Amino acid sequence: MAPLPDYRPKQMSLGPLEAEILHIIWDLDSATVKDVHDRILTDPNRELAYTSVTTVLRRLTDKGWLSCDKKGRAFYWQPRLTKQQADVIKAHEQLQRFLAVGNPDVIAAFADSLDEAASEQIEAIAQRIQAARQAREET
Repeated sequence: MAPLPDYRPKQMSLGPLEAEILHIIWDLDSATVKDVHDRILTDPNRELAYTSVTTVLRRLTDKGWLSCDKKGRAFYWQPRLTKQQADVIKAHEQLQRFLAVGNPDVIAAFADSLDEAASEQIEAIAQRIQAARQAREET
């Protein structure tokens, strides 16, 4: 089970192009504007200005998703979180919003409407929570 990361981006919400470029950076680990621009243009039906990629990379840096280092004359962008860490943060935030409903009847009605696979998944989650609590008590 991946722990909740200590670091969180300043702004979690991303537009479609921001999300696409962030996924490219995750794939490449570190990239220049040219690297990202070239990757996007591998789709022959796609047009995107080089300056637009630069703008989005800066925006992702301002939002706290990327860091930027200058090496020689080139700027390299790296993710500040792994994709898995980002997924953990997003899941945690979604769960917190769901639980903020606070009405046990609403939550129970939702759980009751789930199909068998989702119910089994919730049961597996409950078992993992119980095991984690027992492990904490034993230490």
